[in-house]
Amino acid sequence: MRKHVNYIVLLVLIIIFPFLIKDNYTLTIGIFAGINSLVAMGLSLLMGYAGQVSLGQAGFYGIGAYVSAILALKFGVPVVLSAIVAALVSAFAAVLLAIPALKLKGHYLAVATLGFGEIIYIILNELGPGGPSGFGDIPQVSFMGYKMTGQISYFYLIWGIVFILIIFSYNIINSRIGRAMRAIHDTETGSSAMGVDVSALKIKIFILSAVYASIAGSFYAHYITFISPTTFSLFHSVLILTMVVIGGASNLFGAVVGAIIITVLPEALRKFEELDVLVYGLILTFSLLFIRKGIVPTLLQRLKKKGMANA
Repeated sequence: MRKHVNYIVLLVLIIIFPFLIKDNYTLTIGIFAGINSLVAMGLSLLMGYAGQVSLGQAGFYGIGAYVSAILALKFGVPVVLSAIVAALVSAFAAVLLAIPALKLKGHYLAVATLGFGEIIYIILNELGPGGPSGFGDIPQVSFMGYKMTGQISYFYLIWGIVFILIIFSYNIINSRIGRAMRAIHDTETGSSAMGVDVSALKIKIFILSAVYASIAGSFYAHYITFISPTTFSLFHSVLILTMVVIGGASNLFGAVVGAIIITVLPEALRKFEELDVLVYGLILTFSLLFIRKGIVPTLLQRLKKKGMANA
């Protein structure tokens, strides 16, 4: 019942936000927060529920952006179809990475995925259209001849996808697959002993996480209409990881909240000018020190304790 209430609250917030915020600048930040939420949700499934750390999400994000943009710009493929093809390419890349990498654990897995992200960054930098400078004139999203150019339409599109994928993700989490994921998170040996195909399930979740990042990358490219390799560097993978950790890795709504905070925070700290990086770092450090489980799980835990105390 609580999850249904969460869905309703989120849907209402998505619907009314553009009416409460009139300026395009704030709507643009909201759109970026939605795009980041997609990548963070994928990493939350992989890390928070399946217990697999990845520092290569920016690589899949970049594959989604570049493949979709090139297909739409160079070959005239419809944007929606190009995004689907990009997701399939990302899924294939995820399989190639997951089969050897997921045999590793902990820091070794993190380093392996980090290496993948760096390889993708180098490929985009050396072989991508425009090289390090990137390229533009990428077609915007269009449906049946209608081109989405307004900020409000993009906001609803991105957050509509976030809403759909949250429901889809929670259906997975609450299914037999989700229970197996949490079992793997706790103990892979015990899960294997109970009949769970650990390797296959880890690969599937890794692919799903990559597809989420690819979808985000595709819509980022078609919204900005210009991309360059700089956006898909290691820094962005670390940023996505930070979003998930701060919001709460074991909660999808936490991943969304973390994505919103990390997207809004740099904008809010601009008034500190050259000190903004220092203030930003201090906020993140204190958050990680004192809210280790993440903001959303910590708040839920305190509300639960308060409810039990009142009862």
